[in-house]
Amino acid sequence: MLLFQGNPYQHHIYLTSANAVSSAVYETANNVTSYFNLRDINEDLNRRNAALEKEVINLREKLQQYSEKEFSDTLVPDAGTDHFDFIVAHVINNSISKPYNYLTIDKGSDDGVKAELGVIDQNGVVGIVSVTGRKNARVISLLNPNLRLSCKIKNSDHFGSLVWDGNDPTTALLEELPRHTVYNPGDTIVTSGYSAVFPPGLPVGIILDDNRDHNENFFTLKIRLFADFTALGNVQIVTNNYGEELAKIEQRDSDSGKKKSRP
Repeated sequence: MLLFQGNPYQHHIYLTSANAVSSAVYETANNVTSYFNLRDINEDLNRRNAALEKEVINLREKLQQYSEKEFSDTLVPDAGTDHFDFIVAHVINNSISKPYNYLTIDKGSDDGVKAELGVIDQNGVVGIVSVTGRKNARVISLLNPNLRLSCKIKNSDHFGSLVWDGNDPTTALLEELPRHTVYNPGDTIVTSGYSAVFPPGLPVGIILDDNRDHNENFFTLKIRLFADFTALGNVQIVTNNYGEELAKIEQRDSDSGKKKSRP
């Protein structure tokens, strides 16, 4: 201290060095703070995306109701409950190179996540929840041959089953399409809505080519997936508020069919 305080030149060198060190520390601290602020911003954007997705789906259903009005004397009454809601989550583990791929999210039963709920990100469909814990859940990825997703060509009623062939994590196959289906490479593939898991019209991918299977009644298309499974971060879990009611009705029909089939 005597050296730095009593000699102007050494004092100047000390202040310059101290300022340089302080600047480096401040810059590092600012970078760390900015990183965590960016994560908060991403979470906020994901929540906003979920809210917008919910609004679009509910508006689409309202438009469908209005379009059906011309075939009915009365409009279907609004029950006051949105059909679908979304839970925002983060991917904490993911695989894309295994024969059967899964991912893990940081939300579980305590957050309302249950098995058989659909999972999407900002680009498209990701998978379906298979197992839940209190704080986490495992999702069967679209990159898993055990998952078959009912999809259709956008603006068409022809649908098929989307399944991963185990090769490229960016592509899948849309199988069992009727041979009279009209399509073009570049057409968008969306969810069909023929299940309680996903609402209709969610983006899945685009048609890459028109290589047909040599089958008498059906053919297969190669699809480029919208979801980037190599960079999954934030996802949204789709909750169907009428899913349990639909499952009970379908189970009742199934049980009734079994009873009738008995000798």
